[in-house]
Amino acid sequence: MSTDHNTDLFLSLTPEHILRAVEAAGLHTNPVCYPLNSFENRVYEVELEDRTRVVAKFYRPGRWSREQILEEHLFTAQLQADEIPVCPVRPFPDGQTLHQIDNIHYCIFERRGGRAPDELTEDLAERLGMLVGRMHAVGDRQDAPNRLRITPDNYIRDHLAWFSLNQTIPPYFKDRYFSAANEIADIADERLEGVPTQRLHGDLHMGNLLLRDNVFNVLDFDDMVVGPAVQDIWLALPGRDQWADRLRAAFLDGYERFKPFPYKTINLIEPLRGMRMVHYAAWLARRWHDPIFPRTWPHFGTEDYWRQETEDLEDLLKHIQATSDNPRKPAQPEPELTNKDFFWDWEE
Repeated sequence: MSTDHNTDLFLSLTPEHILRAVEAAGLHTNPVCYPLNSFENRVYEVELEDRTRVVAKFYRPGRWSREQILEEHLFTAQLQADEIPVCPVRPFPDGQTLHQIDNIHYCIFERRGGRAPDELTEDLAERLGMLVGRMHAVGDRQDAPNRLRITPDNYIRDHLAWFSLNQTIPPYFKDRYFSAANEIADIADERLEGVPTQRLHGDLHMGNLLLRDNVFNVLDFDDMVVGPAVQDIWLALPGRDQWADRLRAAFLDGYERFKPFPYKTINLIEPLRGMRMVHYAAWLARRWHDPIFPRTWPHFGTEDYWRQETEDLEDLLKHIQATSDNPRKPAQPEPELTNKDFFWDWEE
């Protein structure tokens, strides 16, 4: 990640620069562009001369290398080739998918309509499982050697070192926070040992899915990682209650039509949840120099914020320690009882 706060703020991205960048893709534009919801990068919807629209994405300088971004583009191109519904990158006239303007990498995506699903039914969960199973089957075909790996070092220990160096956490919470986070990292190390990894979406929550006419489209592979398959599953279905278990069972039923799922890795869900909590707090802290972050998360960094984060990590650690290390395949819903179940001599 960039440590030069003066080089990653997109200061040169005026509307004129954005339209000029899209024109460089061989597209004729109308003078219409407006920002889409994105904090890490800058993303704009741009109207073309024929009134259709595309999405221009400008990557935060210093975050990903050119090689890392191209691995994202390769993955989405392979998914599109397998007719998996993702938003593809449009090539520039020279055949490349990644250009620069003012030292900022950018690309052009097709625009897809739809909305994020409010909630999943069992039927939708099964269909989403089929989609993710297909996506993971493609992701498993080759490695992405330059992308971030999901490891306790990358997601917890490196961030704790940064917190310590920058005195991010108030002293009266630091020891408790570090203790819980390090214990979760140690448990994750044990449970990740020998677990196969592959290319994943990496950030597959409901906000990165579009649903239109009961068809899912997957958005935003910016956080594409290499890690265990269960990462994409728990993020799509983050709950812990019985309804979440039913949805996960339906999801995995759909998933396994296209790819076997290693059920023993379900015991990674809670450690991965803890890793994401630390990773997310570190992301906010490392981006605090960007004015959009204090405006959006004014509570971050306060005493109440770190008290809650510390208590949440400690509660999660207790939950991990209290649950079995030997998970089994999620139970299928009990079949509905009929008269035949109640009367031994019942005849149809």
